[in-house]
Amino acid sequence: MMETMHKHGSAGAEGVESADLPLIEALMLDGRAPFSRLAQVLGVSDQTVVRRYRRLRTSGLLRVVGQPRSERVGLQESWLRVACTPDATATVAEALARRPDIAWVNLVSGGAEIHCMTKAHSRQDIESLLLRKLPRTRQVTGLAAHTVLRRFSGGPGRRWGDLGALTEEQTTALRTHPVPAPESRPALVLDEAEHAMLAVLGRDGRAGHPELARAARLSESTARRRLDRLIHSGALGFGVEMAPELLGLGSHAILLASVPPGRLAAVGAAVGRHREVPFAAALTGAANLLAIVVCRDSEHLYTYLTEHIGAIPDVRQLEVVPVLRAVKRAGMLLDGLRLADLPEHPGPLTP
Repeated sequence: MMETMHKHGSAGAEGVESADLPLIEALMLDGRAPFSRLAQVLGVSDQTVVRRYRRLRTSGLLRVVGQPRSERVGLQESWLRVACTPDATATVAEALARRPDIAWVNLVSGGAEIHCMTKAHSRQDIESLLLRKLPRTRQVTGLAAHTVLRRFSGGPGRRWGDLGALTEEQTTALRTHPVPAPESRPALVLDEAEHAMLAVLGRDGRAGHPELARAARLSESTARRRLDRLIHSGALGFGVEMAPELLGLGSHAILLASVPPGRLAAVGAAVGRHREVPFAAALTGAANLLAIVVCRDSEHLYTYLTEHIGAIPDVRQLEVVPVLRAVKRAGMLLDGLRLADLPEHPGPLTP
């Protein structure tokens, strides 16, 4: 797999090396783990970890991001399929990607459809986008929206790709913050200071306490306590944003499956455990199971479909939508603004 890794990001980037894989996989599990802790678990020096991380970060190859867990902070997620005129698809996708309420944007096979995920504070926020902004965009020719009912995998602390760089003992040592079940606790109500901290962590998940304190206008000790509260309550996690191609994963697809409702929880959990699946969720609609799949190549995708998905008898119908290009990969920056308060963007999404 490593032979397929290549340069990416800013000019002069060195690319991902085999020796970087344990650190990358460790950061997928706990993106904010102290360098000293990462060095101890990986069995290398602190200086080695710092050097490798800084090279990956400054070259634009890897970014640690803080991501709020939607069910814990009261965000509502929807999966959209936006059909466009072929000449405008890229422009509409880029306009959607600029919106802080849009978490993922993918251009898919055929070049005339966009798949994206929204995260909104209320139903009114979603309706503003679906009923007023997108329908008034001349280049948008069709729109389907599906509510995300339950995540089975995805978000912070999720490994994806068959890296195999860590032992089970190392994996266990890095999993220090178990995520509460979605139904186990009510959503947290965040204040202005916590929104400000999340905005900083959405840009750099390893931002220090002094930077968080300045952004939130808190003392450093108070910012530290607030951050600990967000993490230990399961409201905030840390993951890695990087192009799957850098890990030799060049074939991406969106799977939309129909599963009997009585079997949806079991099938969704099984699919969510597959290493090829960084995200899986239950949706409203006839296709009630969504999965994003990353594979090495078309042959690997074929094997995954026939030997993994094909081995699940409750998957009745399956649509495989190849991803041409990911326009936006990381989650939104949760800055405390409601969708209705955001300024209109120029371009195709302006009514």
